[in-house]
Amino acid sequence: MSSSTKDGITIRIMTKEDYPSVKAFMKDDFFQSEPLCQSSGETVHCQHEEANDEHHLSMIAQGTCLMAIDENKGERLVGLVLAEAQYPEDLEKNRIEAETMEQNFWARTCIFLSEIEREANLFERFGIPKLLLSHTTSVDASMRGRGLGSRLAATLMEVGRAKGFPVMVAFCTSFYSARQKEALGMKCVHSLSYADYKDDQGRPIFTPAEPHTMVRVLAIKL
Repeated sequence: MSSSTKDGITIRIMTKEDYPSVKAFMKDDFFQSEPLCQSSGETVHCQHEEANDEHHLSMIAQGTCLMAIDENKGERLVGLVLAEAQYPEDLEKNRIEAETMEQNFWARTCIFLSEIEREANLFERFGIPKLLLSHTTSVDASMRGRGLGSRLAATLMEVGRAKGFPVMVAFCTSFYSARQKEALGMKCVHSLSYADYKDDQGRPIFTPAEPHTMVRVLAIKL
């Protein structure tokens, strides 16, 4: 896949040269609108910034990340997907990394998602040696409700098929992102209510606003 254009919006593979604009977009869009980050009361984009930069660049290097460019507005970045290959050994690696991070909101989120991916047991569930994880999706506020998120997800499926991934997976913390991906044929294979994920004092760790009540693990065979 080189690129595809519809209604003046071009979707193409992300390169490392794109990362400065990608990082700025995530700061202004993703970290402000993702339900858990939005409810945290913390400056999440500043937490573990160097490690996150390294992680994001490693995903871009795999050729599995996409960006949407508005050709009618000076090639403005209006959406993106960060995605990466995952293997069975990554489950333990992710657990160790999450549990040894400096404790803040981002660390709590990483611990949470690490627990979820182990509970979902995707490699055994599907009997596969690898999967494509749709890690982060973000669409500019001015473009929401126009199908761009669905285009990005559908294009990522094409990339996954071309690269030989048997399954694509997304961990949806947002009600809307889960609904969008279900409309594309992805199925919920595991979920956990935020109200049921509590700290040692029995208090919910994450309290995003309605309708974001649970994390859903969605998957589709490619």
